[in-house]
Amino acid sequence: MPRSPSFRLEAVDPATGARAGVLATPHGEVPTPLFLPVGTRGTVKGIRPEELAAVGARMLLANTYHLHLRPGEEVVASLGGLHALMGWEGPILTDSGGYQVFSLSHLTAIDEEGATLRSVVDGRPIRLTPESVVLIQRTLGADVIMALDHCPADPTDRRGVAEATERTHRWLDRGARAWRAGGGGEAGPALFGIVQGGVFPDLRRASAAAVVAHDLPGYAIGGVSTGEDRAARLAALDAVLPLLPPDRPRYLMGVGTPLDFVEAVLRGVDMFDCVTPTRHGRNHQAFTPEGRINLRNHRWRRDPGPLDPGCDCPCCRRFSRGALRHLATSGEMLAGILLSLHNLRFFLRLLEEVRAAIVAGDLSPVLARVRRPEMGMGS
Repeated sequence: MPRSPSFRLEAVDPATGARAGVLATPHGEVPTPLFLPVGTRGTVKGIRPEELAAVGARMLLANTYHLHLRPGEEVVASLGGLHALMGWEGPILTDSGGYQVFSLSHLTAIDEEGATLRSVVDGRPIRLTPESVVLIQRTLGADVIMALDHCPADPTDRRGVAEATERTHRWLDRGARAWRAGGGGEAGPALFGIVQGGVFPDLRRASAAAVVAHDLPGYAIGGVSTGEDRAARLAALDAVLPLLPPDRPRYLMGVGTPLDFVEAVLRGVDMFDCVTPTRHGRNHQAFTPEGRINLRNHRWRRDPGPLDPGCDCPCCRRFSRGALRHLATSGEMLAGILLSLHNLRFFLRLLEEVRAAIVAGDLSPVLARVRRPEMGMGS
């Protein structure tokens, strides 16, 4: 097993460019296309590690900013590292905190050196720089770490996007130097650079060229699902993906509906993460072959059937829609747990099926199912 993650392609669909590969890490190999459940504070909300593995999770994502706040990366290291903290034996990817710079913009001041955020825990200033986030993530003990990027507030504001994208490149220069000074991937985690550029294909292409010039173990596409429509998102992918090295994994950050996955896979994306399945589960919404349904609706009150007869998750094997509605309307936490498990299995199984179709050389059945109107609902 290599000390640092590596990637190999196993099949490419000649008609579309969809890829099936394997990401090899110090904590095991994971097949791609791959969905990473989000464990923001070191846990996927309400789900035990063995349950995640049982529904098909192979790699998790944890949040650098929140773990830096609480309990702190040094505390995590003293407890045996992030894998021990999470009780997870498989690979883990950590983000850089760049998304919090975007999502907590009302608490953030950005300058050339980095970003200062006001803590959501106690209000104290939290300083993130390209160098510090590499050190934080290395200390946490992740397998894959992300460079600090500046996600523009408005993906359609060309001037703002250009400034944020250029800053992302300058930050990557510093972050990549810090990563290599610490031994690079041979002495620790693999660093992925992040392509920005908003809805502007020319800025996306320029960003891809700048990021790829660093010859990193993998590349991510950021700044999507931040206000643009689906057509603009796909145009951004079309601009970037042909410029990314075919022998490195490609990670589309924060995108998460069935249609989003498949349209991105068809363009050559390998990895995804999103809070959609668990957040919707906690809000008693479930993804099914018939579309997304709300289990609080009265129509399910006497329904004795499973949520999805074709699903093999614990929720569908043991509970009826009527029982799930009772749990949801009674405020029982089990409802959110079961529906989160189901939604995770729905997403993970979809990408398992997509991968099998790529290997078999026939994506048409999966495409026909996912492109039905009810499956393309927004996240």
